[in-house]
Amino acid sequence: MAFNLKGRSFLTLRDFTSKEIGYLLDLAKELKELKYAGIQKKMLEGKNIALIFEKPSTRTRCAFTVACIDEGAHPEYLGKGDIQLGKKESTADTAKVLGRMFDGIEFRGFKHETVEQLAANAGVPVWNGLTDKYHPTQILADFLTIKEHVGRLKGVKLAYVGDGRNNMANSLLVGSAKMGLDFRIAAPKSLFPDPEIVAYAENVAKETNAHILITENVDEAVKGADAIYTDVWVSMGEEDKFEERIKLLQPYQVNMDMLDKTENEDVIFLHCLPAFHDLDTSVGREIFEKYGLKEMEVTDEVFQSRHSVVFDEAENRMHTIKAVMVATL
Repeated sequence: MAFNLKGRSFLTLRDFTSKEIGYLLDLAKELKELKYAGIQKKMLEGKNIALIFEKPSTRTRCAFTVACIDEGAHPEYLGKGDIQLGKKESTADTAKVLGRMFDGIEFRGFKHETVEQLAANAGVPVWNGLTDKYHPTQILADFLTIKEHVGRLKGVKLAYVGDGRNNMANSLLVGSAKMGLDFRIAAPKSLFPDPEIVAYAENVAKETNAHILITENVDEAVKGADAIYTDVWVSMGEEDKFEERIKLLQPYQVNMDMLDKTENEDVIFLHCLPAFHDLDTSVGREIFEKYGLKEMEVTDEVFQSRHSVVFDEAENRMHTIKAVMVATL
């Protein structure tokens, strides 16, 4: 079934129906198959895309860039020091200028209000590559990966463990409710998600037969899980909170004992990346020197195991982002 999403912005999954999200996932699957077959339809031929990055990124930047080029569009990277967004020029004025020159705008940054202002003023589709509140393109990649490995979304038992009030937890809450998953968050009470977002998800769940559980109890959250998800304990811009988060979140580290508690030998492990699972990063080594931790949110044993699908998930950022751009342009 076709959907006309042309001209729509993609700021949060709250703005899309379950069927529309399903359509984007189906389109991503189709575009992935075409890429693997070496078929380039160039459906964005002649389009110019602005990529605004307040926050640096590996997957988001590369996914948007390659997706644009695959489909014949020209991506223009605009880093923090490249334009005057919010500094010498308001977000609204910047949006009006870029909207007259570009066919679509991606934004990755801090305040969710910024991407909302861009969408309200640009006159062209605006896509949220990450804000402090939501990360919707990541959820599409996550769900495509779950469908590929579990075979479905409806009724899938997905447990998210760790920081329950960050943009990933928020977005997984909304997306899981929309798509009928059995979604659990295990987190310390002080890191429970925003009650407004929980209430929204629970209300949507009544229509989709989704199940939502917020708990401090890891065993309860992971029992029977088809997939376990985690994210970094400290988000970008919160680097002063490492000591506090380590104390709070060490019991929520994803390790083989946690996977065993699912009693599902085929449970998969997801992570939006980057992950602190070894000492091969400067941040990882710094944390080890200060706190003696060789691994943080996930052990290297799990990260490198047959359960881990994190690199399929990373690749799927490109295919799902391509689907969003094709559908809305």
